[in-house]
Amino acid sequence: MNLTITKEQLIIGLQTVQNIVGARTTLPILSNVLLRAYDDKLELTATDLEISISCVVGAKVTTPGSATVPVKKLFGIVRELANNEIELEVNEKNVCMIRSGTSFYKINGLSAEDFPPITPLTPDRRLSVSQETLRSMLKRTSFAISTDEARYVLNGIFLSLRDHKLTMVATDGRRLAMCDEDVDVTGANEADLILPSKTVTEMNRLLQSKGEVEIRFSDNHVSFTLKAENNTDVLIISKLVEGNYPNYRQVIPAETKERVPLAREEFLHALRRAEIMTTEKNNSVKLSFTVNHLEITANSPEVGEAKESMAINYKGPDIAIAFNPKFVLDPLNALDNDEVFLELIDELSPGVLKINGPFLYVVMPMRLT
Repeated sequence: MNLTITKEQLIIGLQTVQNIVGARTTLPILSNVLLRAYDDKLELTATDLEISISCVVGAKVTTPGSATVPVKKLFGIVRELANNEIELEVNEKNVCMIRSGTSFYKINGLSAEDFPPITPLTPDRRLSVSQETLRSMLKRTSFAISTDEARYVLNGIFLSLRDHKLTMVATDGRRLAMCDEDVDVTGANEADLILPSKTVTEMNRLLQSKGEVEIRFSDNHVSFTLKAENNTDVLIISKLVEGNYPNYRQVIPAETKERVPLAREEFLHALRRAEIMTTEKNNSVKLSFTVNHLEITANSPEVGEAKESMAINYKGPDIAIAFNPKFVLDPLNALDNDEVFLELIDELSPGVLKINGPFLYVVMPMRLT
């Protein structure tokens, strides 16, 4: 294999795929990136057996071929090279030689034949959505994914493709984020999928603000094909989380008593300031609603106390309710709306955060002290 490539193109390819390569792996080949040179293109692929990412970048290929090279070493060298033009050559012993200006390196690789086979999904079950739509939906839900490995079906985002809608849900048992968008889903393509959290992390990183993403899925795998703004093609293939997602609609209150409009930015910053005075032991903030007024308080005996006041449009009865501030800050940070609505029943019932749009967030209250 022999090719010439610009430093910029090679770095784009390596940065796209290298994140899923772990520092420690029982199989040495999983620390490597698969390089395939053909038709003036270089395809880079990395996998951890759960998720695979491929990226195709432009290159001037003299001799087609394939090999695998330790991805972190290759990236470390390429990033530091002073020259923009790089020549890669791999011999029959899988030794990769890197030439650039006055620099010359040799890296010992492994045979491409030993790399786990990556089989693209070719089922008819597919749909296309804009990358911006998918990115926005993931941003508005992924913060609520559970990290409790004992509840593995919650360690990801639930995707429901039904009734011409794409619905996304994430929950950790103490809060739940949900949003949906209209998409062209036909009866044959209706399905429920659970996307693993690691795949969600990579999607959040790789999705762009422009272009489409094609989603293909089978019973246990899903793939995302996207074209990046820098004219690179990216393919993500992931296993799905097996199991049945719980009936999340049961935790959404059927009706609430009070609906309080709040200026998102002002509410966000007041909560951030109050959170400073919480501790791991006393990690709650109290929201006290009176006519046209919201008072936010936090009290930790070992730290001190905080009190914030906001003028609001509220005509209902006095209500006081406590929340973990992080659980309220997460959705406020993920949204970009000027106004949000907090719907309440009483101090012991879940609060519901909404916007003028297809988003809903349920958060359980904490005991008032």
